[in-house]
Amino acid sequence: MKLSTKGRYGLRALLDLAVHADGSHVSLYNIADRQQISVNYLEQVFSQLRKAGFVRSVKGAQGGYALAMQPQEMTIGGILRVLEGSLHIATEETSGENPLQDCIKKYVWDRINDSIDQVVDSITLGDLVEEYRSGQDYTMFYI
Repeated sequence: MKLSTKGRYGLRALLDLAVHADGSHVSLYNIADRQQISVNYLEQVFSQLRKAGFVRSVKGAQGGYALAMQPQEMTIGGILRVLEGSLHIATEETSGENPLQDCIKKYVWDRINDSIDQVVDSITLGDLVEEYRSGQDYTMFYI
């Protein structure tokens, strides 16, 4: 499985929004500038996130985007599924007509897909915010 730039950049931009919002709206220009992502590309990504209820937008000079719910309520799996679609590596159906194919599906593809779902659904945007903020306490060493 390989995530597209939409999923990778979208998650990065959403984390940036969560880190920098501080109760106010954040412009896509500021997110794009900090993350070095095209504003036009972010407009497409945030349009999907808005329609899915992850962010809300406010128009005008003081407008921008804000999270539509608490970061702890947003799973990484939910975010990526909005931007990427299914995260499963294989979507074969069990036919009952090909026992070899059914065996591989059950013992390989289904288990991998379940593992992916378990990981991405167990991590929230809030977890990433906490991890990011804890990593900001770097010690500088000079030689």
